[in-house]
Amino acid sequence: MKNREDKVSEGLNQIFEIINAKGDSGELREIVEKKEIKENGKES
Repeated sequence: MKNREDKVSEGLNQIFEIINAKGDSGELREIVEKKEIKENGKES
């Protein structure tokens, strides 16, 4: 199980990925899909 700091770090990294995508719909879609996979427990 991840601790609080790991979750905060992961969230901040996701925010930076979204900012850096700058409207690239393919990259934004990939970020969302990656998050959904993690939430469904399919990735460690």
